[in-house]
Amino acid sequence: MEPSNEDVEDDKRRCWCRMKPAMWYLMMLVVGFFYIYLTAIQYIRGQVVHDPPSSYQPQYDPQYYDENLINPANALDFEYHDYAKITDYLRSMSATYPNLTALYSIGKTVQGRDLWVMVVSASPYHHILGQPNVKYVANMHGNEAVGREMLLHLIEYLTKSYSTDDHTRWLLDNTRIHIMPSMNPDGFEVAKEGVCRGGQGRYNSRGFDLNRNFPDYFKQNTKRNQPETEAVKQWVSKIQFVLSANLHGGALVASYPFDNSPNTIKDCNLKPLCAVFQQFTSTPSLTPDEDVFRHIAGVYSFNHATMHLGLPCKPGAHSFSNGTTNGAAWYPLTGGMQDYNYVWHGCMDITIELSCCKYPTADQLPKFWQDNKKALVRYLAEVHRGVRGFVKDEHDRPVEGASIKIRGRDVGFQTTKYGEYWRVLLPGRYTIEVYAEGFDPREEDFTVVETNPTLLNLTLYRASPPPDAQPSAPHQHPAQPTAGDRHEQQRRPAYVGGPNQQQGSAPQGGISGFLSSISSQLSNVFNIFG
Repeated sequence: MEPSNEDVEDDKRRCWCRMKPAMWYLMMLVVGFFYIYLTAIQYIRGQVVHDPPSSYQPQYDPQYYDENLINPANALDFEYHDYAKITDYLRSMSATYPNLTALYSIGKTVQGRDLWVMVVSASPYHHILGQPNVKYVANMHGNEAVGREMLLHLIEYLTKSYSTDDHTRWLLDNTRIHIMPSMNPDGFEVAKEGVCRGGQGRYNSRGFDLNRNFPDYFKQNTKRNQPETEAVKQWVSKIQFVLSANLHGGALVASYPFDNSPNTIKDCNLKPLCAVFQQFTSTPSLTPDEDVFRHIAGVYSFNHATMHLGLPCKPGAHSFSNGTTNGAAWYPLTGGMQDYNYVWHGCMDITIELSCCKYPTADQLPKFWQDNKKALVRYLAEVHRGVRGFVKDEHDRPVEGASIKIRGRDVGFQTTKYGEYWRVLLPGRYTIEVYAEGFDPREEDFTVVETNPTLLNLTLYRASPPPDAQPSAPHQHPAQPTAGDRHEQQRRPAYVGGPNQQQGSAPQGGISGFLSSISSQLSNVFNIFG
């Protein structure tokens, strides 16, 4: 007998009911695989600094990269890249060269754009003991656009040259290079290509000049902190950078600290004719490391195609001998980033002005790259001169946050959590002074040569209490300092610098009076990138 229509429909319903669980499980399986795929892609393309992949290959191996992974639409060319294109490009490079690059964000702008940093190194995710960190920052003025493109091309050059160029391989094997193409992506988005002057895009989206927004050694800076500036301050407090440069536009010169001086007129740009008067009356404001700053600025200038000629950008404009200048001698400013890096964190930082026009047309970018390529690479190598080493206790344990200075150079620096330290110095004889809470101070003479950095490891010994020290009785007023206390205070070296350095503390008498103590510890050192 033929089944009725009702029987057929019942069979279909029963079949569908049996299929529903199977289809549901299949859909869940597909979704699960898709989620795992996205997670894997996220690991490959770049991580926020706090979450690096634990299984990352620590050494470079050619089998781990494939240039075909870069989508042709994201391949770097000589054009200006907006925020979306930069993000795509950096993620593509991170996927293409996972053993040479690591992408992370140090924070967000006012409008929520990531402040991307790309590490380029043979060990991008893992710190190698004794290996120094260096950095480039560009586009902190959003309408000064050449630097951001130069840093993108530098990333490409370093990664592609690693397997073919001996100098590049040596540099990446021994250095961790952090590259921030844009510190002010919000400003860049509103700047106009081809506009050589003016302020459109210069400031962040709240109208603040980021290169006037840092704490200042000479003047109290009352400008409200901006997210971009705070992100950089946190960044450099967690990674001990040894050498740095920030890339600008509007001139052709390498400028070095100090950018400010005790005689700077505060908020000069708000007073009629003040800026003109101050520019013509400004004088050099020299650091204790004047010789080193002159040298590293000259390294960039003389490796640049034309900067060292010192030619003015136009008739009647400022010219610069050898293409270098002291910042305050050119024009003083309050709240600059290079002075902050140097005074607060002991990082040798200079400002490089790459182009007479702030935002030249894109057809000029190939020439800018040819002019700057050698200088960008050679400047980074200057971190490998001077002195470096470890500070440890008598049990061979690292001493973190030990305060260090080179005698006669009263800008201090500190050891990392591994006890590491570095200082860029020119050839000569020096004395290093080290102090750490609870240890006897240490001094050591050493020599720096031209060919390679001097390795100087230092051992600190626990301080013994003075023999006349007596425990304080309860409920008594604090005792006057003992002879031992006074002796301990006299032994402690004095410094300019350190994370707790106060603003506006410079005396009017110049660098000879620049004395203050640095804090005993760096806080919140990066576990991975520091």
